[in-house]
Amino acid sequence: MFMPGGWRHDHWNLHAYRHLFHSQVLRQALGSLPDFPMKSTSHLIFLVAWSLVSATTAFAAPRTLQPNQVSQLRTLAWDGTDDRLVLQVDTVIEAPNWTPDGQWLIYNSNGLLYKVPADGSTPPVQIPVGLTNVNNDHVLSPDGSTVYLSANGHLFAAPITGGKPRKISNDHAPERNFRYFLHGVSPDGKLLAYVGAENVGTDIWGRLDLYTIPAAGGRDVQLTNTPAPDDGPEYSPDGKWIYFNSELCAKVAGHAQIFRMRPDGSGTEQLTHDERINWFPHVSPDGQWVVYLSFPPGTVKHPADKEVLLRRIRPDGRDRTELAAFLGGQGTFNVHSWAPDSRRFAYISYPILGPGERKTQ
Repeated sequence: MFMPGGWRHDHWNLHAYRHLFHSQVLRQALGSLPDFPMKSTSHLIFLVAWSLVSATTAFAAPRTLQPNQVSQLRTLAWDGTDDRLVLQVDTVIEAPNWTPDGQWLIYNSNGLLYKVPADGSTPPVQIPVGLTNVNNDHVLSPDGSTVYLSANGHLFAAPITGGKPRKISNDHAPERNFRYFLHGVSPDGKLLAYVGAENVGTDIWGRLDLYTIPAAGGRDVQLTNTPAPDDGPEYSPDGKWIYFNSELCAKVAGHAQIFRMRPDGSGTEQLTHDERINWFPHVSPDGQWVVYLSFPPGTVKHPADKEVLLRRIRPDGRDRTELAAFLGGQGTFNVHSWAPDSRRFAYISYPILGPGERKTQ
Protein backbone atom coordinates (compact mmCIF):
# COMPACT_ATOMS: atom_id res chain seq x y z
CA MET A 1 0.00 0.00 0.00
CA PHE A 2 0.98 3.62 -0.53
CA MET A 3 2.17 4.70 2.93
CA PRO A 4 4.66 7.04 4.58
CA GLY A 5 8.05 6.40 3.07
CA GLY A 6 6.69 6.97 -0.42
CA TRP A 7 5.13 10.41 -0.31
CA ARG A 8 5.15 11.92 3.18
CA HIS A 9 1.80 12.01 4.96
CA ASP A 10 0.81 14.71 7.44
CA HIS A 11 -2.27 15.10 9.61
CA TRP A 12 -4.89 17.59 8.54
CA ASN A 13 -8.07 19.07 10.00
CA LEU A 14 -11.18 20.76 8.73
CA HIS A 15 -10.23 24.08 10.34
CA ALA A 16 -7.59 24.43 7.64
CA TYR A 17 -10.23 24.74 4.87
CA ARG A 18 -10.43 28.54 4.97
CA HIS A 19 -6.66 28.91 4.68
CA LEU A 20 -6.06 26.16 2.13
CA PHE A 21 -9.02 26.83 -0.15
CA HIS A 22 -7.30 29.84 -1.69
CA SER A 23 -3.83 28.34 -1.60
CA GLN A 24 -1.81 27.40 -4.65
CA VAL A 25 -1.43 23.86 -3.32
CA LEU A 26 -5.18 23.29 -3.18
CA ARG A 27 -5.72 24.85 -6.58
CA GLN A 28 -3.13 22.41 -7.92
CA ALA A 29 -4.87 19.53 -6.16
CA LEU A 30 -8.25 20.46 -7.61
CA GLY A 31 -6.72 21.02 -11.00
CA SER A 32 -5.18 17.55 -11.04
CA LEU A 33 -8.53 15.78 -10.58
CA PRO A 34 -10.68 14.53 -13.44
CA ASP A 35 -13.81 16.55 -14.09
CA PHE A 36 -16.76 15.31 -12.01
CA PRO A 37 -20.15 17.04 -11.86
CA MET A 38 -21.00 18.95 -8.70
CA LYS A 39 -24.20 17.20 -7.62
CA SER A 40 -24.75 18.97 -4.31
CA THR A 41 -23.21 21.12 -1.63
CA SER A 42 -22.19 17.96 0.21
CA HIS A 43 -20.43 16.76 -2.93
CA LEU A 44 -18.52 20.04 -3.10
CA ILE A 45 -17.54 19.62 0.55
CA PHE A 46 -16.34 16.10 -0.21
CA LEU A 47 -14.18 17.30 -3.09
CA VAL A 48 -12.67 19.97 -0.87
CA ALA A 49 -11.92 17.31 1.72
CA TRP A 50 -10.48 15.04 -0.97
CA SER A 51 -8.34 17.90 -2.20
CA LEU A 52 -7.13 18.56 1.32
CA VAL A 53 -5.97 14.97 1.54
CA SER A 54 -4.16 15.48 -1.75
CA ALA A 55 -2.71 18.74 -0.52
CA THR A 56 -1.39 17.23 2.68
CA THR A 57 -0.23 13.91 1.27
CA ALA A 58 0.23 13.88 -2.47
CA PHE A 59 1.75 17.34 -2.73
CA ALA A 60 4.08 16.97 0.21
CA ALA A 61 7.71 16.38 -0.61
CA PRO A 62 8.18 13.06 -2.43
CA ARG A 63 10.55 10.38 -1.28
CA THR A 64 14.07 10.94 -2.57
CA LEU A 65 17.12 8.74 -2.88
CA GLN A 66 20.15 9.00 -0.63
CA PRO A 67 23.48 10.24 -2.01
CA ASN A 68 24.87 7.74 -4.52
CA GLN A 69 21.68 5.66 -4.32
CA VAL A 70 19.90 4.40 -7.44
CA SER A 71 16.73 2.53 -8.35
CA GLN A 72 17.30 -0.76 -10.15
CA LEU A 73 14.43 -2.48 -11.92
CA ARG A 74 15.38 -6.16 -12.02
CA THR A 75 13.89 -9.53 -12.93
CA LEU A 76 14.63 -12.80 -11.16
CA ALA A 77 13.93 -16.43 -12.06
CA TRP A 78 11.38 -18.28 -9.93
CA ASP A 79 14.18 -20.25 -8.24
CA GLY A 80 16.30 -17.20 -7.33
CA THR A 81 18.78 -17.56 -10.19
CA ASP A 82 19.55 -15.45 -13.27
CA ASP A 83 19.07 -12.00 -11.73
CA ARG A 84 18.91 -9.45 -14.58
CA LEU A 85 19.14 -5.67 -14.51
CA VAL A 86 16.50 -4.06 -16.75
CA LEU A 87 16.81 -0.39 -15.83
CA GLN A 88 18.95 1.73 -13.51
CA VAL A 89 18.09 5.39 -12.80
CA ASP A 90 18.97 8.01 -10.20
CA THR A 91 15.37 8.79 -9.24
CA VAL A 92 12.76 6.81 -7.30
CA ILE A 93 10.83 4.27 -9.36
CA GLU A 94 8.41 1.80 -7.81
CA ALA A 95 6.10 -1.19 -8.07
CA PRO A 96 6.60 -3.07 -11.35
CA ASN A 97 3.78 -4.93 -13.11
CA TRP A 98 4.55 -7.41 -15.92
CA THR A 99 2.10 -7.12 -18.82
CA PRO A 100 0.12 -10.27 -19.74
CA ASP A 101 1.78 -10.41 -23.18
CA GLY A 102 5.19 -10.62 -21.49
CA GLN A 103 6.57 -7.63 -23.37
CA TRP A 104 6.56 -4.75 -20.90
CA LEU A 105 7.18 -3.78 -17.30
CA ILE A 106 4.98 -0.99 -15.92
CA TYR A 107 6.12 1.19 -13.00
CA ASN A 108 5.41 4.54 -11.35
CA SER A 109 7.75 7.44 -10.70
CA ASN A 110 7.08 10.96 -9.41
CA GLY A 111 3.31 10.56 -9.78
CA LEU A 112 3.43 9.31 -13.37
CA LEU A 113 3.23 5.88 -15.01
CA TYR A 114 5.87 4.43 -17.33
CA LYS A 115 6.59 1.30 -19.32
CA VAL A 116 9.89 -0.25 -20.39
CA PRO A 117 10.56 -3.40 -22.44
CA ALA A 118 11.00 -6.39 -20.13
CA ASP A 119 14.46 -6.97 -21.61
CA GLY A 120 15.46 -3.30 -21.16
CA SER A 121 16.25 -2.98 -24.85
CA THR A 122 14.87 0.57 -25.22
CA PRO A 123 14.36 3.48 -22.80
CA PRO A 124 11.15 3.82 -20.78
CA VAL A 125 8.23 5.87 -22.07
CA GLN A 126 5.42 7.54 -20.16
CA ILE A 127 1.89 6.15 -20.30
CA PRO A 128 -0.36 9.26 -20.31
CA VAL A 129 -3.27 8.36 -18.03
CA GLY A 130 -4.52 11.87 -17.26
CA LEU A 131 -3.39 11.78 -13.62
CA THR A 132 -0.29 13.33 -12.08
CA ASN A 133 -0.41 11.70 -8.66
CA VAL A 134 -0.32 7.98 -9.43
CA ASN A 135 1.06 6.02 -6.47
CA ASN A 136 2.60 2.56 -6.22
CA ASP A 137 -0.71 0.65 -6.14
CA HIS A 138 -1.56 -0.25 -9.74
CA VAL A 139 -2.56 -3.51 -11.45
CA LEU A 140 -3.41 -4.69 -14.95
CA SER A 141 -6.60 -6.29 -16.26
CA PRO A 142 -6.21 -9.99 -17.17
CA ASP A 143 -6.32 -9.18 -20.88
CA GLY A 144 -3.75 -6.39 -20.48
CA SER A 145 -5.96 -3.71 -22.04
CA THR A 146 -6.56 -1.67 -18.87
CA VAL A 147 -4.43 -0.36 -16.06
CA TYR A 148 -6.18 0.17 -12.73
CA LEU A 149 -4.67 2.94 -10.61
CA SER A 150 -4.73 4.47 -7.16
CA ALA A 151 -4.41 8.26 -7.11
CA ASN A 152 -5.70 11.02 -4.86
CA GLY A 153 -7.24 8.42 -2.53
CA HIS A 154 -9.44 6.93 -5.28
CA LEU A 155 -9.40 4.21 -7.92
CA PHE A 156 -9.29 4.81 -11.65
CA ALA A 157 -9.13 2.80 -14.86
CA ALA A 158 -7.32 3.90 -18.01
CA PRO A 159 -6.36 2.27 -21.31
CA ILE A 160 -2.91 0.68 -21.13
CA THR A 161 -2.02 2.73 -24.20
CA GLY A 162 -2.97 5.91 -22.36
CA GLY A 163 -6.12 7.99 -22.28
CA LYS A 164 -8.69 9.66 -20.06
CA PRO A 165 -9.10 7.98 -16.65
CA ARG A 166 -12.43 6.61 -15.48
CA LYS A 167 -13.21 6.96 -11.78
CA ILE A 168 -14.27 3.64 -10.20
CA SER A 169 -14.39 4.31 -6.46
CA ASN A 170 -17.18 5.83 -4.43
CA ASP A 171 -17.43 9.07 -2.47
CA HIS A 172 -17.64 8.65 1.30
CA ALA A 173 -18.48 11.04 4.12
CA PRO A 174 -15.64 13.56 4.44
CA GLU A 175 -15.18 12.92 8.16
CA ARG A 176 -14.19 9.30 7.40
CA ASN A 177 -11.31 10.42 5.17
CA PHE A 178 -11.80 7.10 3.35
CA ARG A 179 -9.04 6.30 0.85
CA TYR A 180 -8.62 3.46 -1.65
CA PHE A 181 -5.32 1.63 -2.22
CA LEU A 182 -5.49 -0.96 -4.99
CA HIS A 183 -3.75 -4.34 -4.98
CA GLY A 184 -5.63 -7.06 -6.82
CA VAL A 185 -7.90 -7.90 -9.73
CA SER A 186 -9.96 -11.09 -9.95
CA PRO A 187 -9.04 -13.64 -12.66
CA ASP A 188 -12.22 -12.82 -14.59
CA GLY A 189 -11.43 -9.10 -14.39
CA LYS A 190 -14.75 -8.25 -12.73
CA LEU A 191 -13.61 -7.32 -9.21
CA LEU A 192 -10.84 -5.23 -7.71
CA ALA A 193 -9.42 -5.93 -4.23
CA TYR A 194 -8.17 -2.95 -2.26
CA VAL A 195 -7.23 -1.59 1.15
CA GLY A 196 -9.68 0.91 2.62
CA ALA A 197 -7.99 3.39 4.96
CA GLU A 198 -9.93 5.75 7.20
CA ASN A 199 -9.65 7.92 10.27
CA VAL A 200 -9.94 6.80 13.87
CA GLY A 201 -9.84 9.98 15.89
CA THR A 202 -6.80 11.94 14.76
CA ASP A 203 -5.08 8.87 13.31
CA ILE A 204 -5.59 8.97 9.53
CA TRP A 205 -4.43 5.33 9.30
CA GLY A 206 -6.66 4.23 12.16
CA ARG A 207 -8.43 1.52 10.13
CA LEU A 208 -6.93 -0.56 7.33
CA ASP A 209 -9.43 -3.15 6.13
CA LEU A 210 -9.82 -5.13 2.91
CA TYR A 211 -12.62 -4.61 0.40
CA THR A 212 -13.69 -5.43 -3.12
CA ILE A 213 -15.44 -3.27 -5.69
CA PRO A 214 -16.63 -4.07 -9.24
CA ALA A 215 -14.11 -2.99 -11.86
CA ALA A 216 -16.99 -1.31 -13.66
CA GLY A 217 -17.88 0.61 -10.50
CA GLY A 218 -20.45 -0.24 -7.86
CA ARG A 219 -20.87 -1.16 -4.23
CA ASP A 220 -17.90 -1.57 -1.87
CA VAL A 221 -17.92 -4.96 -0.10
CA GLN A 222 -15.96 -5.16 3.16
CA LEU A 223 -14.06 -8.43 3.68
CA THR A 224 -12.18 -7.80 6.94
CA ASN A 225 -13.31 -5.86 9.98
CA THR A 226 -10.83 -5.95 12.85
CA PRO A 227 -8.56 -3.37 14.52
CA ALA A 228 -5.56 -5.26 13.09
CA PRO A 229 -4.17 -3.57 9.96
CA ASP A 230 -4.55 -5.59 6.73
CA ASP A 231 -2.87 -4.87 3.41
CA GLY A 232 -1.87 -6.17 -0.01
CA PRO A 233 -4.96 -8.21 -1.07
CA GLU A 234 -4.36 -10.23 -4.22
CA TYR A 235 -6.36 -13.02 -5.86
CA SER A 236 -5.00 -16.46 -6.57
CA PRO A 237 -5.10 -17.38 -10.29
CA ASP A 238 -8.03 -19.75 -9.76
CA GLY A 239 -9.98 -17.08 -7.88
CA LYS A 240 -10.46 -19.30 -4.81
CA TRP A 241 -8.29 -17.27 -2.43
CA ILE A 242 -7.24 -13.74 -1.61
CA TYR A 243 -3.68 -13.53 -0.24
CA PHE A 244 -2.74 -10.61 2.00
CA ASN A 245 -0.56 -9.48 4.90
CA SER A 246 -1.98 -8.66 8.31
CA GLU A 247 -1.19 -8.03 11.95
CA LEU A 248 -4.21 -10.17 12.86
CA CYS A 249 -2.23 -12.53 15.13
CA ALA A 250 0.57 -10.13 16.07
CA LYS A 251 1.64 -9.93 19.69
CA VAL A 252 3.71 -6.82 18.88
CA ALA A 253 2.35 -3.92 16.84
CA GLY A 254 3.64 -3.97 13.26
CA HIS A 255 4.46 -7.70 13.18
CA ALA A 256 2.70 -8.49 9.89
CA GLN A 257 2.54 -12.03 8.51
CA ILE A 258 1.15 -13.60 5.33
CA PHE A 259 -2.46 -14.86 5.30
CA ARG A 260 -5.07 -16.01 2.84
CA MET A 261 -8.87 -16.07 2.94
CA ARG A 262 -11.75 -16.99 0.69
CA PRO A 263 -12.98 -14.21 -1.63
CA ASP A 264 -15.96 -13.56 0.65
CA GLY A 265 -13.67 -12.94 3.64
CA SER A 266 -14.20 -16.35 5.28
CA GLY A 267 -11.74 -19.16 6.03
CA THR A 268 -8.72 -17.07 7.01
CA GLU A 269 -5.45 -19.03 7.25
CA GLN A 270 -2.05 -17.81 8.49
CA LEU A 271 0.76 -18.94 6.16
CA THR A 272 3.94 -17.54 7.74
CA HIS A 273 4.94 -17.74 11.41
CA ASP A 274 8.34 -16.17 12.00
CA GLU A 275 10.11 -13.23 13.59
CA ARG A 276 10.43 -11.24 10.36
CA ILE A 277 7.85 -8.74 9.06
CA ASN A 278 6.25 -10.19 5.92
CA TRP A 279 4.40 -8.15 3.28
CA PHE A 280 2.90 -8.25 -0.22
CA PRO A 281 2.34 -11.89 -1.23
CA HIS A 282 2.18 -12.42 -5.01
CA VAL A 283 0.98 -15.72 -6.46
CA SER A 284 2.55 -17.04 -9.67
CA PRO A 285 0.15 -17.31 -12.63
CA ASP A 286 0.47 -21.09 -12.64
CA GLY A 287 -0.56 -21.16 -8.96
CA GLN A 288 2.55 -23.02 -7.82
CA TRP A 289 4.37 -20.38 -5.78
CA VAL A 290 3.90 -17.29 -3.62
CA VAL A 291 6.74 -14.76 -3.41
CA TYR A 292 6.65 -12.05 -0.74
CA LEU A 293 8.80 -9.27 0.73
CA SER A 294 10.33 -9.89 4.17
CA PHE A 295 11.61 -7.11 6.44
CA PRO A 296 13.98 -7.41 9.43
CA PRO A 297 12.45 -8.08 12.87
CA GLY A 298 11.17 -4.91 14.52
CA THR A 299 10.31 -3.12 11.26
CA VAL A 300 7.07 -1.11 11.40
CA LYS A 301 4.95 -1.13 8.22
CA HIS A 302 6.97 -1.29 4.97
CA PRO A 303 9.51 1.55 4.93
CA ALA A 304 12.20 2.24 2.38
CA ASP A 305 15.89 1.38 2.67
CA LYS A 306 15.85 -1.80 4.72
CA GLU A 307 17.87 -4.97 4.28
CA VAL A 308 15.02 -7.06 2.89
CA LEU A 309 14.56 -10.57 1.56
CA LEU A 310 12.42 -11.99 -1.20
CA ARG A 311 11.03 -15.30 0.02
CA ARG A 312 9.09 -18.02 -1.77
CA ILE A 313 6.54 -20.46 -0.35
CA ARG A 314 3.96 -22.89 -1.67
CA PRO A 315 0.39 -21.52 -1.73
CA ASP A 316 -0.33 -23.27 1.58
CA GLY A 317 2.80 -21.86 3.26
CA ARG A 318 5.11 -24.90 2.91
CA ASP A 319 8.66 -25.04 1.51
CA ARG A 320 9.96 -21.59 2.42
CA THR A 321 13.04 -20.53 0.46
CA GLU A 322 15.03 -17.29 0.39
CA LEU A 323 15.54 -16.02 -3.15
CA ALA A 324 17.36 -12.68 -2.82
CA ALA A 325 18.67 -10.17 -0.26
CA PHE A 326 19.20 -6.46 -0.98
CA LEU A 327 18.47 -2.88 0.09
CA GLY A 328 14.79 -2.18 -0.56
CA GLY A 329 11.34 -2.01 0.96
CA GLN A 330 8.76 0.59 -0.02
CA GLY A 331 8.33 0.41 -3.81
CA THR A 332 10.21 -2.89 -4.20
CA PHE A 333 7.34 -5.36 -4.51
CA ASN A 334 4.04 -3.62 -3.78
CA VAL A 335 2.00 -5.16 -6.60
CA HIS A 336 1.82 -8.31 -8.72
CA SER A 337 4.90 -8.55 -10.93
CA TRP A 338 5.09 -12.14 -12.19
CA ALA A 339 5.75 -12.80 -15.86
CA PRO A 340 2.77 -14.53 -17.53
CA ASP A 341 4.73 -17.79 -17.93
CA SER A 342 5.56 -17.89 -14.18
CA ARG A 343 9.27 -18.27 -14.92
CA ARG A 344 10.34 -14.82 -13.67
CA PHE A 345 9.13 -11.87 -11.62
CA ALA A 346 10.17 -8.23 -11.39
CA TYR A 347 11.24 -6.17 -8.38
CA ILE A 348 13.10 -2.94 -7.59
CA SER A 349 16.19 -2.64 -5.41
CA TYR A 350 17.72 0.61 -4.17
CA PRO A 351 21.48 0.04 -3.75
CA ILE A 352 23.93 2.72 -2.70
CA LEU A 353 26.72 2.62 -5.23
CA GLY A 354 30.38 2.71 -4.38
CA PRO A 355 33.04 4.99 -5.90
CA GLY A 356 33.32 4.60 -9.64
CA GLU A 357 30.04 2.74 -10.13
CA ARG A 358 27.69 4.21 -12.75
CA LYS A 359 24.52 5.92 -11.50
CA THR A 360 22.64 5.53 -14.80
CA GLN A 361 22.72 3.03 -17.64
